[in-house]
Amino acid sequence: MTETNCAADNRLDPREQLFRIPSQHDGLHLLLRHLPPPAQAAGPPRAVLYVHGATFPSALSVAHRFDGRSWRDALADAGFHVWAFDCLGYGGSGRYPAMRMAADRNAPPGRASDAAQQIERVARFITERCGVASVHVVAHSWGTIAAGLFATLQPQLVERLVLFGPITQRHGPGDPVTLAAWALVTVEAQWRRFVEDVPPGHPPVLSRRHFAAWAALYLANDPDSGTRTPPSVAIPGGPRADIQDAWHGRLAYDPGRIQAPACIIRGEWDSLTTDADARWLFDALTAAPLKRDIKIGRATHLLHLEEGRHALYRETETFLLGGERG
Repeated sequence: MTETNCAADNRLDPREQLFRIPSQHDGLHLLLRHLPPPAQAAGPPRAVLYVHGATFPSALSVAHRFDGRSWRDALADAGFHVWAFDCLGYGGSGRYPAMRMAADRNAPPGRASDAAQQIERVARFITERCGVASVHVVAHSWGTIAAGLFATLQPQLVERLVLFGPITQRHGPGDPVTLAAWALVTVEAQWRRFVEDVPPGHPPVLSRRHFAAWAALYLANDPDSGTRTPPSVAIPGGPRADIQDAWHGRLAYDPGRIQAPACIIRGEWDSLTTDADARWLFDALTAAPLKRDIKIGRATHLLHLEEGRHALYRETETFLLGGERG
């Protein structure tokens, strides 16, 4: 496996290193982001890998700074080598050929089975570079499906697993619909997603000021966004297909095969991870030697971008460091 150190391309943090490694698809590479801890922590190195969700890449999730600080910064300060990558079809990683064709010409690329192979390549790169036997994995939303599948296929590579806003199995009515190979997401569509679960009458949990800065970077992560009216970001259809299947009784992995300690973290107002969803997943994690279900108040599915994000940071750090009780 070859690598290219792209640290010189980074403009945000002089400590960040960017790498490109080959994916399992010829000619398509994965962009990896690495932020080391600010000082050498006592004991052996610890590495955590973040897997993003269905509509925006790592730079706009774990690495995005609000008022000068990101979730990644908090994890690095806790002593972790923090890694994140863009799945194929997102951010700085390669685009599937199907995304260059008419959306109705191909099946949706980027399904969980494909993404799990990408995670494995990234995890093996991290273990070699950091000199660790396994990595902690933190995944969000659709990313929990891909990470969950990876954890069942390569259990020896997973130290602990945090499932943030996980998509779980439901049994919805009707049959799944045929989905396009790719879709376009506008800034306005993202804003609606960010605010729709906040109950009427409650103050917003994401400021327009923070969203405006985030939205500009969101459009910039797709070089073709400005050629569309309105400007929009193309995303692969595979994640949406995985979610649709999960909600029709066909989750892409068996939670009972996860052997790592697992923690479910979700927001109080998360309509994609309800109390019933979390209970199903918690009960299904039968092989996990330790499991937690944590609900954070006044928060939605996008908690990592909201005012309550620091509680998410703390709960994640506590679990990864093994500081839980009981």
